[in-house]
Amino acid sequence: MPDVFSPFERSRVMAKVRGQDTTPERTVRSLIHRMGYRFRLHVKDLPGKPDIVLPRYRKVIFVHGCFWHQHPGCPYAQRPSSNVEYWNRKLDRNVSRDRAHLDQLVYMGWQVLVIWECELRNLPDLQERLKNFILS
Repeated sequence: MPDVFSPFERSRVMAKVRGQDTTPERTVRSLIHRMGYRFRLHVKDLPGKPDIVLPRYRKVIFVHGCFWHQHPGCPYAQRPSSNVEYWNRKLDRNVSRDRAHLDQLVYMGWQVLVIWECELRNLPDLQERLKNFILS
């Protein structure tokens, strides 16, 4: 099936994909803030620049998009059927980089939580999970 966008239009669409301050990220930050916790954002000194850092608790939280970070078993993580070689290389690199950052953070003594975009569909469960992570 041919791409519905011209190369110029595809470039324009892809340029709008945000790396930080995404809607899922803002939702998680709002939940944590309402729970009374304070945090730092995108700390450049830590591997992977975690989305949310709770220095007092030595915890970091990544909010991952299911597609871009390839959430295992998630229907939103389906790989494109066009330009397969490009997408496989790109998405495999993302997964590999995520794993390396997580390993580095754990080695440095940080506890890491990954929240997937699809998990935002049930905010009460997510809030409970966040509370358990922060207080553990």
